[in-house]
Amino acid sequence: MFDTMTLTKATAGLCGALLVLLLGKWVAEELYHVEAHGEASYVVEVADAGAAADEPEVDFSELLASADVGKGAKVFKKCSACHKLEAGVNSTGPSLYGIVDRPKAAEAGYAYSGTLAGMGGDWTVDNLNAFLTKPSAYAPGTSMSFSGLKKDKDRANLIAYLQGIGG
Repeated sequence: MFDTMTLTKATAGLCGALLVLLLGKWVAEELYHVEAHGEASYVVEVADAGAAADEPEVDFSELLASADVGKGAKVFKKCSACHKLEAGVNSTGPSLYGIVDRPKAAEAGYAYSGTLAGMGGDWTVDNLNAFLTKPSAYAPGTSMSFSGLKKDKDRANLIAYLQGIGG
């Protein structure tokens, strides 16, 4: 099959190819190696992530007073996958019928997470606003996986809509 001379040539060819590859890598690294010398030639300014936008702070009660119930019904479509608006009809989440000013974790027949069950108090407009902004921040450990409503106006419209349902 193979004599020793053929096997030696094949081995030498592989070793030579590996040597050329390693030498090429070493040369390329020496030529294109980049070290930081002194200060950066330019600095890219980025906005502070915690900085507020240019729009002024608006009182949430003013937003709620001018809320659009029709737009709130559209926002509720995000909630309707898990929540129902009929009294006593629970789904993945509890019924939201009469949620505004209802005690927290008080919907009969729904097994709330320990976090919400231990909170106490009522779902006031301010508590709902804070919860809907980011549920996991308001109630760490809640089983509600919704990421929240970022826009103040969307939250105001939704809360106004929920106030009209069983309120």
